[in-house]
Amino acid sequence: MRTNEMRRTFLAASAAALAFATTGVAIAKAPSVTEKDVTIKTPDGEADAVLFTPAGKGAWPAVILWHDLAGLRPAYREMGRKLAAQGYVVLEPNAFYRSARATGAEINMADPEVRKVQMAYRAATTDDGIARDAIAYVAYLDTLKQTATKKKAGTIGYDVGASYAIRTAAALPDRIAAVGSAYGLGIATARPNSPHLIIGKTKATYYIASAKDDDAREPDDKTDLARAITDAKLPGTVEVYPANHGWAIPGGPNYDAAATGRVWGEFLKLLKARLK
Repeated sequence: MRTNEMRRTFLAASAAALAFATTGVAIAKAPSVTEKDVTIKTPDGEADAVLFTPAGKGAWPAVILWHDLAGLRPAYREMGRKLAAQGYVVLEPNAFYRSARATGAEINMADPEVRKVQMAYRAATTDDGIARDAIAYVAYLDTLKQTATKKKAGTIGYDVGASYAIRTAAALPDRIAAVGSAYGLGIATARPNSPHLIIGKTKATYYIASAKDDDAREPDDKTDLARAITDAKLPGTVEVYPANHGWAIPGGPNYDAAATGRVWGEFLKLLKARLK
């Protein structure tokens, strides 16, 4: 943990007074949230991450929140705060720590050179590496007094983060009980390492929300994902949303408030039902 760690407090108000700014989902009165930057040792190095914990006494279930291809940045910090305000210890790791520390800045993914760099970061984040990371992250969370270690944990991923969420569940099948995916990128492919092929190694309940443009391009993905969940005899839902890839990022070209609010509500229901 860095000595210059940053700590801020976000106070949630009542549902009558406040709704999620990025989701449009009204929230009930929730505890204040403490946010700090942390560094976690992994078998492959040191990962920078952000930890969000409900303030006050108590212990809460843990959730790992995985970012998209553009990296860990303010939009995802806001998601972490709001999720923690619902009563969860939330860890947002920089999945690309092997290549670079998270700068916290927004980047232009429409720029071919920027996208090339981010794709290289993703390529350096191997399947086995994600599994090792996930084990290290849960081990770290379990050292915290705020974490309810006797309760199941969950994981949520957006874009490339969805594949990391599935791999997290496969690496820790007895601990991860809920997996949420929003416009997952590369989670059902013809490649032998496709994430949907390891769903059978997990013991989680799934909520998978696909984007309409992704579905138009790869219409068989939803069927492959649903079949993988069914074959594993696991509960789960696969839906195609009437919004395009990237709908959850405010200010983005495909931002869709209705889709953002809906998927967030489904994720919250999933976590509440399974993290016991």
